[in-house]
Amino acid sequence: MTAWAQSLIRISNYEVETLQKRLAEITARKAEAEMRVAVLDAEVEIERANASQDPTSGMMLQAYLNGWKMKRAEAESAVAAVAAEEDGARDALTGAFEELKKFEHVAEATRLNRLMAAAKRETAAFDEMGLRRRAEG
Repeated sequence: MTAWAQSLIRISNYEVETLQKRLAEITARKAEAEMRVAVLDAEVEIERANASQDPTSGMMLQAYLNGWKMKRAEAESAVAAVAAEEDGARDALTGAFEELKKFEHVAEATRLNRLMAAAKRETAAFDEMGLRRRAEG
């Protein structure tokens, strides 16, 4: 394999690894955002249960629900934003993998072409040796 092909493959591998790390970080952030939505949902269920048993909590439930709706909307928009970022990162990673595979394919084709050329030279040399022996013999 040529030095230029090795360099391109090494650079592409680095890019793929970097994008994989970025995707992992984004996925972790998405999980945190989804967890925040789940926590908000659990909190509202607890407040509803408290309101059904305590009349003073029941009077404040509507105000709590209004605040909860705003917090949940913010959390859901954060999930959507991170999901869009995740889609972009996945697309970038797919593109980087495709580039890596192209470079690997070119390097392999170059290697095979060199082997075929060497085999042709060897065959030609043997043919020439055979013709010389026949002419001598």
